[in-house]
Amino acid sequence: MKRIAVLTSGGDAPGMNAAIRAVTRTGLDFGMEVFGVNHGYAGLISGDYRPLSARDVGDVMQRGGTFLGSARCPEFRTLEGQQKALNALAAQGIEGLVVIGGNGSQTGAHALSSLGFPVVGIASTIDNDLYGSELTIGVDTALNIALEAIDRLKVTASSHHRAFLVEVMGRDCGYLALMAGIAGGAEVIVIPEVEVSPEEIAQQLHAAYERGKAHAIGVVAEGATYNAERLVHYFKENRERLGFDLRSTTLGHVQRGGTPGAYDRLLATRLGVAAVQHLQKGIHGVLVGLQAGKIVPTPLDEVVTGKKELDLSLMELANILAK
Repeated sequence: MKRIAVLTSGGDAPGMNAAIRAVTRTGLDFGMEVFGVNHGYAGLISGDYRPLSARDVGDVMQRGGTFLGSARCPEFRTLEGQQKALNALAAQGIEGLVVIGGNGSQTGAHALSSLGFPVVGIASTIDNDLYGSELTIGVDTALNIALEAIDRLKVTASSHHRAFLVEVMGRDCGYLALMAGIAGGAEVIVIPEVEVSPEEIAQQLHAAYERGKAHAIGVVAEGATYNAERLVHYFKENRERLGFDLRSTTLGHVQRGGTPGAYDRLLATRLGVAAVQHLQKGIHGVLVGLQAGKIVPTPLDEVVTGKKELDLSLMELANILAK
């Protein structure tokens, strides 16, 4: 394999640039030409590629986001769009592709692989909901950003004896909320996987004050049935009965933009190197991810059909520690 390309797709994650760097320099070490695809699958279809040298990926590891860019591309979901991408790759003489991203990105990788093109995926999403990797690129940094916000809000909550909600990202997966809640000492954690009513949340917050706490912090995943906005509205509507209201802070995309920490830089580097090694050995149609401390491949067939389960026993642990 003489020419490979690398693209980033979906939501950006701290550490993506480190993965691009590792893919580029490993490919060059194997004597390959390496191309970067601008703007994800949209650039793949339009042929928006650029050659990458070792110097092109210098001084990028500490930068958040992805310097190749990312964009939504509804056209790529169609067979016609996928065929256009294959034609563009063939026109450039590219023989292998590395796709850095989460569920949607790896679904696209699987589509190309199913059409016979050599693809290797790299697990990257701050939601940590991708089957085939215990931890994905960006999770650790996003978690630390959320934790810093919780620590700061605790100071204000204690000063004013108030209850605060912190909403973190997590449309379908509560991993960030659960881990940030445990590490941040939250009294309440609300995630999509576990249904909880506003009344139960009110009871937990009241119980915190009854135990003598000067503050009460709730961490909420954005995809929970009762997210921060709905909870604030409920408490406002029932303030006289409940006896207090809630203040909320929504972190949103702040969690994506942080400078990647050491863990994410190292994980991204290991995954980037492994992706190129697999292509060089003729192993493709897989996602490279972290399992039991090792970088291992998982067939993309399994990745797009498998569901990564959250360890809900950690919710029991969180409830114990909140007391």
